[in-house]
Amino acid sequence: MNATDAFFDSNVILYLASPDPRKAERAESVMAPGGVVTVQVLNEVTDVARRKLKMDWVEVHELLAVVRSVCKVDPVTIEVHEHGLLLAERYRFRIYDSLILAAAIRAGCTTVYSEDMRDGQSVEGVVIRNPFVEP
Repeated sequence: MNATDAFFDSNVILYLASPDPRKAERAESVMAPGGVVTVQVLNEVTDVARRKLKMDWVEVHELLAVVRSVCKVDPVTIEVHEHGLLLAERYRFRIYDSLILAAAIRAGCTTVYSEDMRDGQSVEGVVIRNPFVEP
């Protein structure tokens, strides 16, 4: 898989900091080749890392630096926003999941790694994969 073939949801990235070694290793494994995220994803990671994981700012900056070192970071444009709205309406996804899918489609990704959406579902040529589901 090329680095830009994969798009990562915040929930996958957050497992890099998981106390569960199996999930942390799996997250690291799927992210190692690189991929794409949006600023939205970085913001979600920051929010959860601070609020739920109780990470201090130094740890948050270190985690974000790792993500930025292996992933291309795209902005959330008005086109992504509008496409996300259409996907939310059509597939009844939550808006933030729809924005992730719209951004992945715009970036030309073939896979979205997420724990929140249905594993194996295809949306406009992008396949959703939960990297923590056993084959």
